[in-house]
Amino acid sequence: MQHVQPPFAGPPMKSHYSDAPAAEPIARHTLAVIVDNEPGVLARIAGLFSGRGYNIESLTVSETEHEKHLSRITIVTTGTAHVIEQIKAQLSRLVPVHRVDDLTVNGDAIERELVLVKVVGKGEARVEAMRLAQAFGARTVDATLSSFIFELTGTSDETERFISLMTACGLTEVARTGIAAIGRGAESM
Repeated sequence: MQHVQPPFAGPPMKSHYSDAPAAEPIARHTLAVIVDNEPGVLARIAGLFSGRGYNIESLTVSETEHEKHLSRITIVTTGTAHVIEQIKAQLSRLVPVHRVDDLTVNGDAIERELVLVKVVGKGEARVEAMRLAQAFGARTVDATLSSFIFELTGTSDETERFISLMTACGLTEVARTGIAAIGRGAESM
């Protein structure tokens, strides 16, 4: 028996989606933003992110130049190269923003995070918590007969590992500052 192709057969239909560019990789970026230290600035920046569906993974803010009333906001976010460029452009257009630097693009930046960890336990768990804290270089900032509060400053990976290991020792509470970052070398913002 012979197979007969229908008269409309030809090359398979092509989808418009197959012409779309391959998905851009999503990368983590650390942005340093210099702004006027005035009421509502942080709300406007957070609104810019939430209004466009961008996520802020870490956010730290502090006044850095008292005489000029300037603050530095360090924002860690993720996105494709196109999304990160959009974020930087939109931040730059906000009135109180003086400068936006992408520390990830500019080269190796020094990033640190401070974490406070409360551990409650007795016996071997208490001893193990002290051993781990010492191994990580954490400081004991409070101690009672049944609990410790440790302070650790390090990279996000280091603080994550510390928190994870302390879970087995009776971790009950964590407070984190978020990432503070500064570019290497003589160049300044």
